[in-house]
Amino acid sequence: MNARLFATVATAALASLMAAPGFAATKEEAAVLAPVQAMFDGMAKYDQDAMRATVQPEGSVALLRKGRVVRMTLGEFIDHIKPARNKILERIHDPLVRIDGDLAMVWTPYEFLIDGEVKHCGTDLVHLVRMDGRWVIAGIADNSRDECPAFR
Repeated sequence: MNARLFATVATAALASLMAAPGFAATKEEAAVLAPVQAMFDGMAKYDQDAMRATVQPEGSVALLRKGRVVRMTLGEFIDHIKPARNKILERIHDPLVRIDGDLAMVWTPYEFLIDGEVKHCGTDLVHLVRMDGRWVIAGIADNSRDECPAFR
């Protein structure tokens, strides 16, 4: 490998490592991702109060399941997350964050696990608004498939 190619590859690798922690490349992206991750952390703990703290309860949810769209408010969605014996976890990968003023969106592949086993995967699309200096989730849409690639 010549020196110029090595330098290019090394720079790209370093840039990806710098962006990897918490997925965010900037402080503002980290601020947008924080309520999204907090929502998923709340789900994993079956903590409805923690989930509600991240959303506008009247916001919308659209879940694409087997050719149908299941619609509800974020508040109704959270009401469905009740303590159970199973351990649940939603993991996101390589999120794309876009911000324009007080509006932001996160587009990210995800895996949903039950008791450590991937049950389905797809893409989450989360839109957020900044209210009183804090990002909150205004809506979530996702799709779902049973055949899932192996993520790291």
